[in-house]
Amino acid sequence: MRLSLAPRPLLLLVGVTLLLTLVGCGEEPLLSEVSFSADHITPNADGDSDVVRIEYWLSRTANLSIYFIDQDGQRYSFRNSRRRAPCDEDPYSVLFSAVVDGFTLPGEVWEGYAVTQRALPDGIYTWVVEAVDGMGNLEQQTGTLTVSESDRELPGLFDLNATPAVFSPNLDGVGDQTELRVQLIKQVASLNLYLLGDDGIRYHVGEESDGPVPPGEPGLHTFNYDGGLLLSADPPPDGTYVVWAEAQDAVGQHAVATTTLTIENGGLPQGYILNGEVEWSSRSILLGETLFFTLTVENDSVTTLRTTGPLPGTVYSSEDDYDTVGAPAQVGVFRVGIHCENEPVVYPYRWSIGDETVLEEDLEGRLYLPPYTRAVVSGGVRFVDVVDARNPQFCWAGLIHEGVGMVAGSTHVDPVFLFIEVP
Repeated sequence: MRLSLAPRPLLLLVGVTLLLTLVGCGEEPLLSEVSFSADHITPNADGDSDVVRIEYWLSRTANLSIYFIDQDGQRYSFRNSRRRAPCDEDPYSVLFSAVVDGFTLPGEVWEGYAVTQRALPDGIYTWVVEAVDGMGNLEQQTGTLTVSESDRELPGLFDLNATPAVFSPNLDGVGDQTELRVQLIKQVASLNLYLLGDDGIRYHVGEESDGPVPPGEPGLHTFNYDGGLLLSADPPPDGTYVVWAEAQDAVGQHAVATTTLTIENGGLPQGYILNGEVEWSSRSILLGETLFFTLTVENDSVTTLRTTGPLPGTVYSSEDDYDTVGAPAQVGVFRVGIHCENEPVVYPYRWSIGDETVLEEDLEGRLYLPPYTRAVVSGGVRFVDVVDARNPQFCWAGLIHEGVGMVAGSTHVDPVFLFIEVP
């Protein structure tokens, strides 16, 4: 008896069709095993039922969204089209505290700030976990979540301002600091303030520890900002910055406020006595004669160095000092000083770090040595008295940043062992 066999090409086609059918039937779902650890949450930071855990499986790469729909059809987003790789051995897991992207309820108006994250109001919500793969295939799973005892008070902040709004952090004693202020409506877990430049770099500002109210408490909060100079850090480059204040409460609600701040002529001042060298006129003088010096100061910074007189060439009497000649110390100014061992005053003889040929004058008459500029400074001290027990004595030069301190590397410069001859 002969059997009738189908042609070989037909058998091959049937086999391929069967294989494709089996693969299609066995393909894993894109999204599976979605679960919420509870169906009720009370977002009030009391430590009881404040969070639920959300878990889900992905079989292949997809954009994942998690959102909630209230009974009026309003949608609230927790995760919006986040790229996720397929699960390996464990499901994705995330804690949810009922805080979603910021939204506005009917009739609400926020003055001076914006809410970026907010707790869901009390109610019954349909939750939706949604995945979309690279081919556009969409899969969802849904359920319900009840929210009650939700904290409805927002961590609002207002009256953010900078005074002055334009400042010059360069330690010249003029406009070196600005004060940033902001008011908090409620107690918060954190309050952060920073400058944000066009390049995306953040410059954080620390709150004053002895401000009007303790950190995190409702009320006025102050931030004194010097650009980081007192920490020997370079301030941000000159320009206008957006100042961000961010407050977050214990529930996780988040609010922001912004203002602007402009930095002009900022920079860490850096000057020194060139090569640590001083040209002294002599190592021995007669009583009543003058010891002269000459040195070079270099401004090696991006900012100007403020200075004040007397100008180079001035000759002091050893009985005088910078106060008695009418040139008292001023916070922020740089001056060259001469000190001798027998003097009771530190660097009693002081001169400006340049003369009218190199110094610039601002509208208020203040004098500045421009950036990356050198200036020759000379002067003298006429010795009209002598301490026999300390003769000879060492005299030396230094560069002084008044109200700040001696300039590193330019103190006790090139001492001369001076002998004063008494006729």
